[in-house]
Amino acid sequence: MADSEIRSFSDYSPDDSQGKVLKEAETEFSEDEEALIIRMFNLLGERWSLIAGRIPGRTAEEIVKYWNSRSSTSQ
Repeated sequence: MADSEIRSFSDYSPDDSQGKVLKEAETEFSEDEEALIIRMFNLLGERWSLIAGRIPGRTAEEIVKYWNSRSSTSQ
C-alpha cells in the first residue's frame, strides 16, 4: 500500500464540532422511548443491554447515560 493510501483513524472520525452535535442528538429520547425505558427498568432493573434490545437503534450505553442524567436531575 502506498503512503498516500494509508489513512489514520482521525481520517474517519468526525471533528470535535460534529462529534459534539452527534452525541447530543443521540441522547435525545422520544416520550415513547422514555416510557418504555421506565417500564423495562421496573421489570428488569439495571439490565441495560436487555432494555436497549427493545429499543431499535439504541445502545445500552445510551440508555445508561439517559437513566443517569434523569436520576441526577430528579434529586
